Amino acid sequence: MTFQNPTREEIKEILEHAGNIAVVGLSDKTDRTSYMVAGALQNNGYRIIPVNPTVTGKILNEQVYASLQDIPEPVDIVNVFRRSEQTPEVAKAAVEIGAKVLWLQQGILSDEANEIASKAGLTVIMDRCIKVEDSILIGKRS
Repeated sequence: MTFQNPTREEIKEILEHAGNIAVVGLSDKTDRTSYMVAGALQNNGYRIIPVNPTVTGKILNEQVYASLQDIPEPVDIVNVFRRSEQTPEVAKAAVEIGAKVLWLQQGILSDEANEIASKAGLTVIMDRCIKVEDSILIGKRS
């Protein structure tokens, strides 16, 4: 069966109820797409949690964690900025921490990651930019 993203209405509901968004592959370089997207989400009222094993300290004034498993609080959305072939491992970690949504950014697709996450009950979104979807469906949160 061919993968299909949730409907726009379902994505809107996911975003409206999102608490913590772990951003896997968030760069500390301000010119990177991951940094710009995470910053925009943060400006729109979301709590982002940076996940990057090569960065220590903080990104966007939030503590960086080396892995999803290191995050000491619940995560609603795991937003992924990694190459497609690296996403199955991220999907396994998202399942392990009890995330609700695995979101692969625009240009990232993985049938294997989809299978791992969806079999465990996670909603999977692929090849969509969370910032664009938020701008279209929600706009500025108060």
